[in-house]
Amino acid sequence: MTEDFYHQTAEYVAVLLRQAWAGLGPALVDVLSGVDTSGGPVVDVGAGTGLGTAVLAAALPGADIIAIEPNPALRTALLTRCVEDDDLARRVTILGADVLAAPLPDRLSVVLAMNVLGHFDPGERRALWGMLADRLAPGGRAILNLQPPTTAVTIPATPMARVRVGDREYLGTAAAEPAGPDVITWTMTYRVEQHGSFVTELTASDHWHVITTAALADEVAEYGLRLMAADPEHELYEITRI
Repeated sequence: MTEDFYHQTAEYVAVLLRQAWAGLGPALVDVLSGVDTSGGPVVDVGAGTGLGTAVLAAALPGADIIAIEPNPALRTALLTRCVEDDDLARRVTILGADVLAAPLPDRLSVVLAMNVLGHFDPGERRALWGMLADRLAPGGRAILNLQPPTTAVTIPATPMARVRVGDREYLGTAAAEPAGPDVITWTMTYRVEQHGSFVTELTASDHWHVITTAALADEVAEYGLRLMAADPEHELYEITRI
């Protein structure tokens, strides 16, 4: 379902996520401060249009970056971002495979996973922890965010962002309903207006796997990894070797 979801919504994701990164980006820079990248490249999992990739490049100027984005529409925006910036074009390698199937190096210094953990079902999530246990370089870490909700609850329709581009405004709202013990279905509505008048609207849904912080800490510990809060305000966490 995720692939079909992004085929429908890619243009709106590209426009509306920028506002979220206005706060997330500086927080991530602080978390990355002083990180040693000599042990291997940095990986951006589910890089999308490259907002996080650009933050990684700015925060870690000496690092080579592997940006993983399976969706062709989002990957096109990512590639365009990198091609238009000489520094990104020199340092960022873009892969279209899923992270669990991607040809990654044996050692990685940082793995970034922003806004993607819920796309992994429990089996895939455990495979990701196994990959980190195998490939994180000494002193390496994964950085992820654990967005609410962390349990399967109902979320009423909530505005996400409102962005003006030329004469048009792009608006997004999100709502969720439980779809199982640890799964919700997000329903996103994207609306375009011009001079206050309706132009078009798209509604799309996607499953999202939820997990509490405590359960996630227990889960990664089974692979010799430790979960630590890095920036509670932005729900940022680090995973390192125990």
